[in-house]
Amino acid sequence: MADIKLTSTSRANLLTLNQTTDLANRTQSRLATGLKVGSAIDDATAYFAAKSLSDRASDFTARKDEIDQGISSLKTALGATESADKILKQLKGVAISAKTADDATKADLGAQFADLVDQLNSLLGDASYQGTNLINSTTQSLTVRFSEVTTAELTVASRDLRAGAILSTALNASDAGSVVAAALIGGSSFTAIATSELVTTINDITDAIDGAISSVRATASNLGSNVTLLQTRSDFTTDYVNALTEGSDKLTLADLNEEGANLVALQTRQQLALRALSFAGQSEQSVLSLFS
Repeated sequence: MADIKLTSTSRANLLTLNQTTDLANRTQSRLATGLKVGSAIDDATAYFAAKSLSDRASDFTARKDEIDQGISSLKTALGATESADKILKQLKGVAISAKTADDATKADLGAQFADLVDQLNSLLGDASYQGTNLINSTTQSLTVRFSEVTTAELTVASRDLRAGAILSTALNASDAGSVVAAALIGGSSFTAIATSELVTTINDITDAIDGAISSVRATASNLGSNVTLLQTRSDFTTDYVNALTEGSDKLTLADLNEEGANLVALQTRQQLALRALSFAGQSEQSVLSLFS
């Protein structure tokens, strides 16, 4: 085919047709994929700029997942503190009732008190989320990272809200009644308390419970504050990821309305180029007629 010579008009028309066909194929690809930049071949600068934005959006999406899990962990602990507050109020009511109760009733109240202490400890032990319990000991902590490129993070230390930690330690050991109160919290019965020490001991117990309630509420306040902080970070991360994704899309996505209009125009050009080639061929045929 290289030996076949075309007229300059035919060659120009053929070149125009090839260029129009290439443009039409590119436009059809953009319409099919929705992308004007699908690889570095299309536009290296735009492609790598968009990839950098997409990669950062992906990193922050992973961080958002960690933040959301942190929120769930804190909410689990926060819900348990609200329940612990209710149990402590019940404990206080039982202790106050024992002041004027007879021996039989004291025995029942002692059993209720011991059961409530067990329920409090069990409740706190169950408040675990993905292996992390923030209110059952002081040996664990929750750390949530906010970014891959900075050291920004939140660390929440665990607190021990079990009866042995927040009730027994709140008692003043120098008071004679507190020794008995500590034993009561450990499972002794109200009937084991001497009548002469009953009021003093129960007062010590209710004071300890009041202190425990204050500790639980302080913990709840701290957990709630951290939940709010993480929620704010989660909302920011969501907005940031959307902004990064939008920026990436601006560099790579095709305008489908524009590309559709381009395709119609290019198809028209193809038809015109084919007509032009046909006219050029007719001119050569007219020369051929001179020899017939």
